Amino acid sequence: MIDFYTAATPNGYKVAIMLEEAGIPYTPHFLNLAANDQKTPQFLAINPNGRIPAIVDDGFPIFESGAILIHLAEKSGKFLPADPRARSVAIQWLMWQMGGLGPMMGQLNVFSRYFPEHIPAAIDRYRRESYRLFGVLETRLGQAPWLAGDAYSIADMASWPWVAIHAWPGLSLDDYPRLTEWHDRIRARPAVERALQVPPRGDTTDEGREKQIQSARSILI
Repeated sequence: MIDFYTAATPNGYKVAIMLEEAGIPYTPHFLNLAANDQKTPQFLAINPNGRIPAIVDDGFPIFESGAILIHLAEKSGKFLPADPRARSVAIQWLMWQMGGLGPMMGQLNVFSRYFPEHIPAAIDRYRRESYRLFGVLETRLGQAPWLAGDAYSIADMASWPWVAIHAWPGLSLDDYPRLTEWHDRIRARPAVERALQVPPRGDTTDEGREKQIQSARSILI
């Protein structure tokens, strides 16, 4: 049994998607980031970086979402090709998300939603880079139905939760028809629907969104 430590963030959901898609039994543990659950000695023993997600698999702790996805793919024998070249392509796109799409959209979220000062240059820089990365995805999806090629993989699971929150920092998919179709295809998967309840997403009313912003500010700023 896997212990899965998470919260309602794109990085958390990517691991939840893999667990549900692969049918791996797990016990979820929801961390309250605003209460600094991720900074407790108990959690730092699992992830010394104090971030979610993390898992413990039969006593073995693993942190960093990309490393977790690779571990789960190898454990289950699913969603990562066995052929060395095809496997490399999947891992390349996984690393692309880890080093590009996630960090750039994460910073856009911070400066457009959470930072107490309005800094147009920072917002513009991360918005332009996020759109550039959407363009990379659009081009790739014109070459293959999935990021790693012909089969759905952990590469898709890693990028999808970030694309899915595009509206939160004010981005649009209107100019990216292939990316939109890919997003919708993944969103329709039953395992993804289940994963989005681990944990359930927050209140989407105006009041709920304002609480989310204030909570995020207490963590990030």
